[in-house]
Amino acid sequence: MSTVDWAALRAAAIEVRDRAYAPYSRFPVGVAGLVDDGRVVVGCNVENASYGLGLCAECGLVSALHASGGGRLVAVSCVDRTGAPLLPCGRCRQLLWEHGGPELVLEASDGVLSMAELLPAAFDARDLDR
Repeated sequence: MSTVDWAALRAAAIEVRDRAYAPYSRFPVGVAGLVDDGRVVVGCNVENASYGLGLCAECGLVSALHASGGGRLVAVSCVDRTGAPLLPCGRCRQLLWEHGGPELVLEASDGVLSMAELLPAAFDARDLDR
């Protein structure tokens, strides 16, 4: 995909962020991803009283990706409570790598970064084949 409408992707992330369930951290997160077939899928964080069992927004995104037909993520915009770009945590970087690979691009506060830049020397299915 040669062009990404980052403003539209961020708007979708902001919209879903408003549906996040974050009563404990009070840190709602929304994420929107462009799929290789042109669809946009979204996710938001869902916390739990047992803090470690909360779901990051990116988990919801990947679930929505597969629930709506699968495919590969090509671009992702994740936003914080103010609507500013937010880079995924390490766990979520691994999750996004699995569903978009090194070419997946993410919106950052200072531009666009590829997964290869965010997760160099990533572990993936090729490592399992060795």
